[in-house]
Amino acid sequence: MKRVAVLMGSESDRQVMEATLPYFKHFGVAYDLKVMSAHRQPLEVATFAAGAREAGYGVLIAGAGMAAHLAGALKAHSSLPVIGVPLPGGLQDGLDALLSTVQMPKGVPVATVSVGQAGAINAAVLAVEILSLHEPELVLKLDAYKSRGAKL
Repeated sequence: MKRVAVLMGSESDRQVMEATLPYFKHFGVAYDLKVMSAHRQPLEVATFAAGAREAGYGVLIAGAGMAAHLAGALKAHSSLPVIGVPLPGGLQDGLDALLSTVQMPKGVPVATVSVGQAGAINAAVLAVEILSLHEPELVLKLDAYKSRGAKL
């Protein structure tokens, strides 16, 4: 089964992005958590994204605040699905990050979820749903999850 990469722009984003982990554990999806800044480490981000498919990833999740360019930087170098999680902080507690993440140019899609921890959780569930297109055992787990009112 493909893995999910959960990337965050800085160490200070860890608490929000770690909300994904119980969901990946529940569904039995392997993941890697990485800190990579689109602004401070652009070559590392580009190299990671360009090699992500060959490295066994199926979905990339990017959590970033303020200018929030991480999801777009990943998408610029990968054809994998990218889910952007805007993080709180900055203008109106995340509005700037939301707009930076959702306003991608045509042909360069980044799926964007809500700001903060709820968005991180939704990104994890969406990643599992994407992987379930090729993993029938995930379909059963997702159906059970939905029947419990989307609760672990």
